[in-house]
Amino acid sequence: MTRWRGPGRGPPCRDAVPATRTAVAATGTGGATARPRPPGSRRHRAGTRPASAAYAAAMTAPARVLVYGVYGAGKSTLAARMAERLGSPWHPVDDLLWQPGWVEVPVAEQRSRIEEVCRRDRWILDGAYHGWRDVVLARADLVVGLDYPRWLSFWRLLRRTAHRLVSGEEICNGNRESLRSVLSRDSILLWHVTAFGRARRRMRAWQADPAGPPVLLFRSPAALERWLSELTRR
Repeated sequence: MTRWRGPGRGPPCRDAVPATRTAVAATGTGGATARPRPPGSRRHRAGTRPASAAYAAAMTAPARVLVYGVYGAGKSTLAARMAERLGSPWHPVDDLLWQPGWVEVPVAEQRSRIEEVCRRDRWILDGAYHGWRDVVLARADLVVGLDYPRWLSFWRLLRRTAHRLVSGEEICNGNRESLRSVLSRDSILLWHVTAFGRARRRMRAWQADPAGPPVLLFRSPAALERWLSELTRR
């Protein structure tokens, strides 16, 4: 496995065949559309609920949620807010993947930790990486994707990084951001540039796949806020 050291990140997001998802899109204007399942789809044959019912379920109180997006999009912030609203436990992925000193947990142990979380009835995770992404997708009943413009997520990442450098904020297990890591070839800012396209393609592939739980893609923070307000009222 390629080592990827540095604050606020998991292992590299390598391309993989995406698990199946129901297509539900949230636009920048706050609207959402659910594409019906084709008659030949696996879930249609099994007699499970159609996409419209899945969307309705996602809008109530999802029990197992994956929050996904590129670095800087606001995954952890959203996961914390959803945990507060839904009363579900949030498990920060960084806490599960990194030991003190930015030593990466072996992939087999990462997978074991994620499996233990995903066996539970309720959880929220703020990421899913190549060594165990399939475990999360098999159990999630909602994927919330932050599909923001590149400039917006990069600006948020830059602002977050500057704040962490100045404040010395702990990220996970005693680990902190450092100027050395930001200026290195493993810089999270450079990683954003290289990983952005992969993360976007992956989210959109999940959204386009007609089988599986709903996928909500938000193209703007305003659309996300509208959805969260609806989630709170239910």
